[in-house]
Amino acid sequence: MIYNLRKKFIRVCVVSVVIVCTVIFIVMLVMSNLQLNHTMDTLTDAIASNNGVFPPFDEEEQPMPSGRFPYRDIITEETQFSTRFFTVWVGEDEQIEEVNVDSIFSISEEETQEYAEAALLSGRKTGWVEDYRFQVFETDRGTAIVFVNGEMNRVMTERFLFTFLLVLCGSGLVILILIILISKRVVRPVAESYEKQKQFITDANHELKTPLTLILSNLDIVEAETGKSEWLDDIRIEGERMGMLINQLVMLSRMDEDQSNLNISHFDLSDTVSDTVSEFCTLAEDRSKTLLSEVEGAVEYRGDEGLIRRLVAILLDNAVKYCDLQGEIRVLVYKKHHPVIVVENTCSDAEQIELGKLFDRFYRADRARTFDGSFGVGLSIARAIARKHRGDITAYRKDRIIGFRVELK
Repeated sequence: MIYNLRKKFIRVCVVSVVIVCTVIFIVMLVMSNLQLNHTMDTLTDAIASNNGVFPPFDEEEQPMPSGRFPYRDIITEETQFSTRFFTVWVGEDEQIEEVNVDSIFSISEEETQEYAEAALLSGRKTGWVEDYRFQVFETDRGTAIVFVNGEMNRVMTERFLFTFLLVLCGSGLVILILIILISKRVVRPVAESYEKQKQFITDANHELKTPLTLILSNLDIVEAETGKSEWLDDIRIEGERMGMLINQLVMLSRMDEDQSNLNISHFDLSDTVSDTVSEFCTLAEDRSKTLLSEVEGAVEYRGDEGLIRRLVAILLDNAVKYCDLQGEIRVLVYKKHHPVIVVENTCSDAEQIELGKLFDRFYRADRARTFDGSFGVGLSIARAIARKHRGDITAYRKDRIIGFRVELK
């Protein structure tokens, strides 16, 4: 149990760290792209505002033509000579009328035509065509499109993001190692509390069973001397009930321990379930309930046969107790990827049962708490047995039927 708790703690922490790191990287990715587009749009805006040519640089007074972005801090003497761009003027029929490639020499006329067509087909005023950021603007000579090469900016952005991703992954790995190292200390208070609880149950078992045995023994002596009576019968019933409760608590405590006390063997699960069902047929018939079974043949399983029998018995006992009069109980056994056991019964109050609490210790669907031989720990024991075999048990309802599905692995 403590080992599973530690694994769950590590799993939750790892998922949280992954989610946080992913969100941080996505935010950084979006911000970097926005910053890249902002920088490139500043350059295209400056060129567009200067009729398709780069504005002159003046250290004392930098020009500020009207545009979307101020660019005093971006346009420098260095950018004036390093920025590669070309401008294309198109007519009303979207045919190229003039091209200015004075600031770039590694582009052909066919490529300028392709870039211009791609920019016009996009239907946008700004955007990307391969490694070029473009802006469509109007001039005295008609529509013009300025293309600024942003390959270097993109490479720098990608390198920055890659470096940031490496740092983020490295930080996440360090955090993961720290989580694993401190997880044992985090669950230590729970482990200590759990050990005290088990010790309490063990001590209570010894301390209660001795006086309980004496009470029942003296009760036999009194009955032998005075004969049976209603009051003595009540004492015996309550004493035996207390003994049953102690035994179930001890078993539940043992179920939470590791798998060292499992008697593992290969056995035929189909025969095991069929035998257990046959033991409950008479009980179900006496209570005016129909017990049916559909057991797939030759379902082999490796586990503790005794505990699996007890699991099925708990589910059948629960079904017999809470099935409607003249109702029906069905038991299914089949194998998909793993063996599956299903026990379901008709129940007119199925909608009122809190499925999420059925496996809680001492929970009983009967709110009146009338004693019917049940203490509310049977389903907790069933779940412990299933998990001890690396499986699980779930409760479900459909129409007026409530059922339990056990998957064994």
